[in-house]
Amino acid sequence: MGYTTVRETFEKMPTVFDATRAKGINSVVQYIINGAGGGNWFIELRDGNCRIEEATHESPKVTITMNAGTWLALVNKEINGMQAFMSGKLKAAGDVTLAQKIPLIFQL
Repeated sequence: MGYTTVRETFEKMPTVFDATRAKGINSVVQYIINGAGGGNWFIELRDGNCRIEEATHESPKVTITMNAGTWLALVNKEINGMQAFMSGKLKAAGDVTLAQKIPLIFQL
């Protein structure tokens, strides 16, 4: 059974965090998830640790924007990030290479 809410996915992320893959990354990723059940969440990666909060960070390295349906399709592996980006369903502003590392660091 897949994920059904945005909140559920962000609450699960610390339990699937791979510190080894995050080694050397000291940045903040901001997610803006629009629509019903969405919200603003950020992931702070520092010294092999992660902190996830439902909030807007003042200086993220990359901001990823999409609607809740696209987010759930991504984490449920119904669409991949490149497909979502190329179809305009996902927008990334800032360090796109950092954004591409997130699915490897958090294997939902």
